[in-house]
Amino acid sequence: MTSELGSIADQLTRQLELEIPPVQVSYLERAPKGIPVHPGGVPSVCTFFAFGAEKPFYAPLPEHASCEIGAYVLGIPPEGELGGRLAGTLGTMQKEGYLNPGEEAQVPHNASPPKFVAYGPLGSLNMPPTGVLLFAKPKSAMLAFEVAGSGNDARPVPINGRPMCAIMPIMNQGSPVAISLGCIGSRVYTDLGADKMVVGIRGDHLARFAEKLARIVRANELVASDTTARKSSAVSPHRGPG
Repeated sequence: MTSELGSIADQLTRQLELEIPPVQVSYLERAPKGIPVHPGGVPSVCTFFAFGAEKPFYAPLPEHASCEIGAYVLGIPPEGELGGRLAGTLGTMQKEGYLNPGEEAQVPHNASPPKFVAYGPLGSLNMPPTGVLLFAKPKSAMLAFEVAGSGNDARPVPINGRPMCAIMPIMNQGSPVAISLGCIGSRVYTDLGADKMVVGIRGDHLARFAEKLARIVRANELVASDTTARKSSAVSPHRGPG
């Protein structure tokens, strides 16, 4: 499994020109063996996404509760102290005009949370991914969008904004590929560059995505060659003929 996923990771990195390794996220009901547990103390769920690009680890569910928004998205019931923090944060965001009243009800979230979550560079974990996250530039997101829209299994690609971590439940609820423009919190916590967004690929769709990606990249190369030639032969409206 790890060698196959590692090969796909190499392909995604090469063909999508990724500067950050693809990140595998795996929802688990039991603590995995042979993988270190994260010591905790992170300020957000998306911080785990960023750390997952560096090395494999897992985190128990309670370690995700420091981020009340991320905990809600992950599926942790907003009860007790966590619920109080969530209500306070949402109230502040609405007061400042960051959220519209009632907008929080539309935020995608898991119906129930996993007990553990493993993170790591794709191919570094001995388990299938629930989802794979790519920190991609717009051109790479364009290619992913075209992959999802090609073939007999073409599907619309949801494009989401805040919060970035909602990309996981969006995929879990049925979207094989999703794109997140990110949110200001995720850009601060993960140092996500202004030139990047997040592409998510559902784990059970990963092999199919990689298969179609090779064709889409080749097709784009052919179209680019043709349009470059047409551009070179065109007359500039500023200089005229001759």
